[in-house]
Amino acid sequence: MTTTRFNNRELSWLDFDARVLALATDPAVPVLERAKFLAIFGQNLDEFYQVRVAGLLDQVEAGIVEPTPDGMTPAQQLAEISDRVEELVARADEVFVHGLLPALNAEGISFCTWDQLDVDNRRHLRQVFDDRILPILTPLAVDPAHPFPEISNLSLNLALRVVDPDDSEERFARLKIPPALPRYIPTLDENRLLPIEELVSAHLDRLFIGMKIEEYQTFRVTRNADLDLSEEDADDLLELVEMEIRRR
Repeated sequence: MTTTRFNNRELSWLDFDARVLALATDPAVPVLERAKFLAIFGQNLDEFYQVRVAGLLDQVEAGIVEPTPDGMTPAQQLAEISDRVEELVARADEVFVHGLLPALNAEGISFCTWDQLDVDNRRHLRQVFDDRILPILTPLAVDPAHPFPEISNLSLNLALRVVDPDDSEERFARLKIPPALPRYIPTLDENRLLPIEELVSAHLDRLFIGMKIEEYQTFRVTRNADLDLSEEDADDLLELVEMEIRRR
């Protein structure tokens, strides 16, 4: 039996997510529902990388070269996945920028940057930052006395390069934006929304007092969530799970 009779499991999953993304482009679907479908597409892709791609990476690391019934080795699957996902993400960006944003704007919902805000909105949002956001932010420096912090899965973070004016020493810092905070902050016009990272980055001087902010970048990591457990590897389930989490 030829391998062409079989579809690859992982690529079929991406085909499914492509159909979810297609719903975000359907003009017959209400605009907020289209936005939800785009969000579901992104969440599905996160899960795909946490479990499916992570499992393939584990196989490659273990030296597995045996093909699946469709004839693809783990390494070949990863290469094809990378190409497919690059196309899907580019399509999702196109849907968001040229499809959803204009449609949302037509319904009176828009997004903005800090630089686009007027004086009254900036004053209002500074107060929001001081009252609700600043108290729960904890910047962490990285140096010989402070090792690189653990980055939690899918968390929103800022990576910063800062300089101490007293000794001109450059330092790296990481700032986690807690998931308890809303992803978007309403301006005085409640239908105009500011991304939380825009508000935080506009007030970095209040977090790194006396330091010069050289540059910063928003990032997040997607961690391996594919637990590979064998009951023979440990005496009890708790120890087994702890071992696998440490490996990840």
